[in-house]
Amino acid sequence: MNHRRTELLAAGAATVTVVLWASAFVSIRSAGAAYSPGALALGRLLSGALALGVICLIRREGLPPRSAWRGIAVSGVLWFGFYMVVLNWGEQQVDAGTAALVVNIGPILIALLGARLLGDAMPPRLLAGMAVSFAGAVTVGLSMSDNGGSSVLGVILCLLAAIAYAGGVVAQKPALGSATPLQVTTFGCFTGAVVCLPFAGQLVSEAADAPASATLNMVYLGVFPTALAFTTWAYALARTTASRMGATTYAVPALVVLMSWLALGEVPGLLTLAGGTLCLAGVAVSRSRARRTAPAPVTVPEPQPESASDPA
Repeated sequence: MNHRRTELLAAGAATVTVVLWASAFVSIRSAGAAYSPGALALGRLLSGALALGVICLIRREGLPPRSAWRGIAVSGVLWFGFYMVVLNWGEQQVDAGTAALVVNIGPILIALLGARLLGDAMPPRLLAGMAVSFAGAVTVGLSMSDNGGSSVLGVILCLLAAIAYAGGVVAQKPALGSATPLQVTTFGCFTGAVVCLPFAGQLVSEAADAPASATLNMVYLGVFPTALAFTTWAYALARTTASRMGATTYAVPALVVLMSWLALGEVPGLLTLAGGTLCLAGVAVSRSRARRTAPAPVTVPEPQPESASDPA
């Protein structure tokens, strides 16, 4: 019963993560119009670090154990810092569809790195689900791409973002063996903010001219898709494999399509809807488990009555 409850809590945490990460794409469109990539990343990380720091003080979390610092530092540099800057930059160079297509190589890299470095199992259902979801992500990306809207620099930046994302996840997993999800997220966010400090001058100058809506979206990105979503991600990651969690993020493109439809009035085409459906179907397959067949009952032969000729 406790194992089932743990699985449900982890699935709920993963759901919160993908919903908030999907909402980030809508907010980035507003904030990215007023803030440069580095300034937006720093503002987002500072907002997230402040929220996480307050929660850590209230909960008296303390410092992570020494054994967790290596994973926290690597994930903080790669995922919280480098990833956010190059993704923001890449999305300014290519259209949203191409960015989504290239970045969704990340879960595949997570599965490969997880199998190689963490010993994650690669069951057939996980591989099949990832293949279906990736096909859906490609469909969504192609349907949203502008003809000739891509640049070599933009594609390279999105590819670097996917690699940093995969490396950050795989580095974070061992740290969760000795530190709490809140500690790993908080100090990873602090590390990312330190990495982005060279953009502090841009952030100050751009904040003075940015509209209030852009700044509020930047703060939203820090508090919800960063502070809350990365914590729920770490909670779920501590209770499952990196490969399975990576496959779960394939639900993000489908949710982005839905949120853009509801919030921005961007009506998706049939091809986009079909791709989003494939993404969700693949996630369902990758997170499903094969039914265990009950073992056949063992029949014990009945003892035969002794014959009269047997010795006493």
